Amino acid sequence: MMIINLLGLLLIALIVWWFWIYQGPTTQLDSGQITINVKDGVYDPAHIRVQAGESAQLRFVRRDPSPCASVVVFKDFDISEELPLNQPKVVSLQPMQPGHYPFTCQMQMYRGELIVE
Repeated sequence: MMIINLLGLLLIALIVWWFWIYQGPTTQLDSGQITINVKDGVYDPAHIRVQAGESAQLRFVRRDPSPCASVVVFKDFDISEELPLNQPKVVSLQPMQPGHYPFTCQMQMYRGELIVE
């Protein structure tokens, strides 16, 4: 019985780490556009560095049929876009002020961040 409880706690810790603590590598936006793959519960890349004062085009390609992956939301910019399955969808962003701007699915399970410097 104790082993089952320990395995349950380990599973809870893994879920907390994956969804709220883990931060993957940061990718620099170089040419004004970057492709973000939406699959397996994550945005890849999930952390994107952008120069302040420059516009950006984020090209989302949804590979996950989950309904949660069907929308990307940029709350700070009042943007919500449908992502068609296996087709690219470009989200254009106007020049931004320095800061950290999260983007998520509508249920906030998929998480990403624009880091504007």
